[in-house]
Amino acid sequence: MTHQQKKHFNTYKEGLDLEVLRKYCEEHGEERTFERGETLEDVGEPAQWVAFVERGCFKYMVHNDEEGKDYCTGFAFEGEFVADFPYCLDGDVSEVTIEADMPCLVRIISGAELQHLFDNDPSMAKMDVKILKNLFKMVYRRDLDHYRYTARGRYRRLLDRCPQVVQMLSLKDIASFLKISPSYLSTLRKEMTFETRAEGKRC
Repeated sequence: MTHQQKKHFNTYKEGLDLEVLRKYCEEHGEERTFERGETLEDVGEPAQWVAFVERGCFKYMVHNDEEGKDYCTGFAFEGEFVADFPYCLDGDVSEVTIEADMPCLVRIISGAELQHLFDNDPSMAKMDVKILKNLFKMVYRRDLDHYRYTARGRYRRLLDRCPQVVQMLSLKDIASFLKISPSYLSTLRKEMTFETRAEGKRC
């Protein structure tokens, strides 16, 4: 994943200047490594952390008790921030488990420290409101897309918008994010690959 990627998987970043926060994390944050499967936050426990991802990828997980299944609700990639925001600011109970999807390197600060910056640093005073607004728009749009598009349509949009992301995630995680089975996603991939080849031959 590069910083130059034109279309973001996490659209909340669009129109936001997070450079001040990135620099603060790099200058004041603790360097930590996470192994695959290690958690940054655990659902039901107080959320505490904000981290800038220097290397690796984290996934946000929720558990469906009736189905007995975990679902991926989002991801944080290299060059992005990972946190259960805004719950981490006040130590509220985390709504998700945030888990390293591969070995990761981060610069980490506490949510309480970030809240202090929001309250006392003029350059960051309005950032929390902007982040919340953009996060809401992103989550709301994703929720509506489950009604506006079929699973095939959602996968096609994901491919068109950020193919690099699709290439680095596992079939299982992509299927979980789209809320379909891995076998159905595998079928979609085969069908779309066949269609692309057929179109190429006609050209």
